[in-house]
Amino acid sequence: MPENYTDPSGNTEQFRAFASAPEATAPAAASSRLPLIVGAVVVVLLLAVVAWLALS
Repeated sequence: MPENYTDPSGNTEQFRAFASAPEATAPAAASSRLPLIVGAVVVVLLLAVVAWLALS
């Protein structure tokens, strides 16, 4: 057996710890504004339609 033998179970344990680690929440926090933006656009469009119908 070579002198610089590394135990593969140590690498597996490190990989399992990495794989089970929770993901970062930064992308989820950035995408939480999307419903707000879509809602605002829908409200503006509805107001424009109501104004157009009222003036025509």
